[in-house]
Amino acid sequence: MTQQEVRRSADQVLSLAPDSVSRKAESKLGVPGRWFDAGCSREDVVWGGGSPEEGAKGPVGEGGSGLADPEAARRRAERRAERITAGAAELEQRLADLLRSGLATAERSGYGLWEETAARMVDAQAPGLASRVREFDSVVASGPDWPTRLLEECALLHLLSRGWQHRERLPGPLAATVRTRVGLPSAPAGPPVRDHWLVLAQYDLTDPRLTTRRIWLYGIGSGRTALVLSYGPAGRAPDLALPVGLALDAELSAHAGSGRLRATLGERFAAPAPATVRPPGVTTAGATVRYGEALRDDPWRESIPVTLDDVVPVPDGDGWQVADASGDTALPLVQGPAGRSGLWRLVALSGGGPVTVFGESGHRGFTPLTAWAPGSGEAVRL
Repeated sequence: MTQQEVRRSADQVLSLAPDSVSRKAESKLGVPGRWFDAGCSREDVVWGGGSPEEGAKGPVGEGGSGLADPEAARRRAERRAERITAGAAELEQRLADLLRSGLATAERSGYGLWEETAARMVDAQAPGLASRVREFDSVVASGPDWPTRLLEECALLHLLSRGWQHRERLPGPLAATVRTRVGLPSAPAGPPVRDHWLVLAQYDLTDPRLTTRRIWLYGIGSGRTALVLSYGPAGRAPDLALPVGLALDAELSAHAGSGRLRATLGERFAAPAPATVRPPGVTTAGATVRYGEALRDDPWRESIPVTLDDVVPVPDGDGWQVADASGDTALPLVQGPAGRSGLWRLVALSGGGPVTVFGESGHRGFTPLTAWAPGSGEAVRL
């Protein structure tokens, strides 16, 4: 274990928190230190146990919430921004050293190198950078083409670091995305939208620190797709649970950045009720186009929500793919949260015929989450 990995006491960790709201959130959860390392997936780097702005009064800026003393909040934000900038500069140097010595050194260095670097990013209060660094080990162990994938990850991490250092030159939405990706909290931006929100999918991501529940919703009236995140301590399911296939009459407030997909669930006007509506679908080629357009606004996005219409799951060598029933294009299937059982449910529902499938489509392929049989069949969670 390196010196950077030496455990801190709860008091030492909480003394580093950027504001009293963060300290209160940690005390409530009983997990000191989670404010700087949510342990979430790369796709949505947010503060664990609910973001600090949930208990704040006023807008959230870089590094803190708008509390009673705006000047104190501004100073805290400036201090955190300075720490992140120093951490980003250190990360740039470490990436340069890696490329200078050759990618082969990454395989020989072992796990300790990346964990130490991630710990340095945690010290810099940049959990988003730490999260991406921690994935380097899995890339090195990912198979024969790992040097290519590691170089891609280094390039994306370099891009994020440089984006932070020059965020004031970026367009507003992209700058907001960069702030979120390095690990700063985001808050709802703009008025809430009331709609009947169809629950498209729900699944949990777990790690030793946190359970993150991802809930995809589709506005029947607005036609927009939104992601609601809910959190619970490690080993415990989050409180929010919405049954797939039902519709919820509620207000949602979108967050800035990242294509404005993430949203906060507001007032609910009725209990979830059955719905026969399903979102409009696209072809597999259309899904690829949409992902490319999303990368233009957020280069670090690994996948997008998409519904595929009239596709058939078919074997593809050792794996599977979903192919257009009336076309000649397909997407490789990636196992979802349910693993192989989700794939077999999809194959059984299809029976060799076309189905409608909602999931996440990205550079690795398509992850199926929910499917509908032709006609008025109900949603099947995969």
